[in-house]
Amino acid sequence: MGAIIGESKKSLMLFSGRAFPELAEEIGQVLGVAPTPTDAYQFANGEIFVRYQESVRGCDAFVVQSMCQPVNQWLMESMIMVDALKRGSAKRITVVLPFYPYGRQDKKHRGREPISARLVADLYKTAGANRILTVDLHTAQIQGFFDGPVDHLFAMDTLAGYVQERYAGRPMTVVAPDSGRVRVAERWTDRLGGCPLAFIHKTRDPLKPNQVVANRVVGDVEGRIGLIVDDMIDTGGTIARAADILFDSGAAEVIVAATHAVLSDPATERLKNSRISEVVITNTLPLPPEKRLDKITVLSISSLIARAIREVFDDGSVTTLFGGLS
Repeated sequence: MGAIIGESKKSLMLFSGRAFPELAEEIGQVLGVAPTPTDAYQFANGEIFVRYQESVRGCDAFVVQSMCQPVNQWLMESMIMVDALKRGSAKRITVVLPFYPYGRQDKKHRGREPISARLVADLYKTAGANRILTVDLHTAQIQGFFDGPVDHLFAMDTLAGYVQERYAGRPMTVVAPDSGRVRVAERWTDRLGGCPLAFIHKTRDPLKPNQVVANRVVGDVEGRIGLIVDDMIDTGGTIARAADILFDSGAAEVIVAATHAVLSDPATERLKNSRISEVVITNTLPLPPEKRLDKITVLSISSLIARAIREVFDDGSVTTLFGGLS
């Protein structure tokens, strides 16, 4: 239910999709605002219906939806939720997407391809969203796809704080699994006090499209912990191969830190059978029981998102709150 805050009588209301209601509950506990009771169900043909059990007129609405599988169902549900809020006269609607859907389709690689990340932004705008709040976009340019404010949060402090505490005093090298992640890895080296940086260099045979024929580590990992950092783990192939290359290059141990645990099959099996000792992730996406491994550590992102929601609601500065990176 909504909470009346301050003399301005502004009303903050939290709404949860059905994809991962536990995260919305966690966020609500930090905010002190319970998710608004909502009727949501599907008709026999798969069409989705949503209706809120309380008035939303004039509220500052925050719709939380985690884009886990089936992504298209939860994407459509969240847009219907936004439409219901708009037609219910909500004053401002912010869509909270801990994991932005279609984020990897952010550009055309060849002719006749879509830019689906832009399409998603356009759909939310058409549905009635005024603002998007998200965590660790696959590429920063996606912020420019939405015609309105985008609050881009980073999970690095949450992940790095855990890594620093657990592996304190041991020599470590931050590793980008490919050249495209080097910039992210550089932020990690700064956050961890200037530890060395390395990346996996991939060599391709032009006569064999899409096949990597040779890999090597650029940087020093000999006798050190190799910390592979990435924004997401999908099928786990890139991470598992990178770990093997690091061990072949003399790494003493390999750990992984990633924000989004997509973990499409056969990711769980690959991680289980790999020599990676620990995989540190956040709960931007739910982790089903069958995908929970002893080597997987899940950190909650709820406080980060809740603090950002509070700043948006209070018309504060999200950028200042998160160290100028947002």
